[in-house]
Amino acid sequence: MARYADDFVILCRTREEAEAALGDVRAWVSENGLALHPEKTHVGDCRQPGQGFEFLGYRFEANKRHVRQKSLNKLKDSIRAKTKRTRGDSLARIVADLNKTLRGWFGYFKHAQHTIFERLDAFTRRRLRALLRRHEKKSSRMGMSRADHQRWPKAYFAEAGLFALHTAWLSARQSR
Repeated sequence: MARYADDFVILCRTREEAEAALGDVRAWVSENGLALHPEKTHVGDCRQPGQGFEFLGYRFEANKRHVRQKSLNKLKDSIRAKTKRTRGDSLARIVADLNKTLRGWFGYFKHAQHTIFERLDAFTRRRLRALLRRHEKKSSRMGMSRADHQRWPKAYFAEAGLFALHTAWLSARQSR
């Protein structure tokens, strides 16, 4: 075991097997002068709501893989930073910058519960609409007005080359 590889999950068929495995791990850890983190160490049934666990950016619960909230917030903060309304770059430059982040994030989280992708796409387009309004020197409603949606629909951003997470998920799903 390498010292930096200190996070792991043990999956068992029964609670009894899990308790026995935890006992073995506790013994091994203490023999090697280490300690288990009391808040991170638990036995649960990840098939049941409320008993899931977080691991490597995902939340495993109720037989589903969700993006961990902390990972989601980090992506949204990155999108916010790249789509500030005061950013003076062209839409093409901003989209190119966003696409690097979105492609990388999708490459890692493409196995998550698919409903998150549409919401993140909408969030990204809303940020871009607000930026476009600002570039036109119009008051900002944060890109949420009906007129903004009609003026800059999904197709507008697709033509601009914006990487769409939901579309990528649909494509990845069909290739399985």
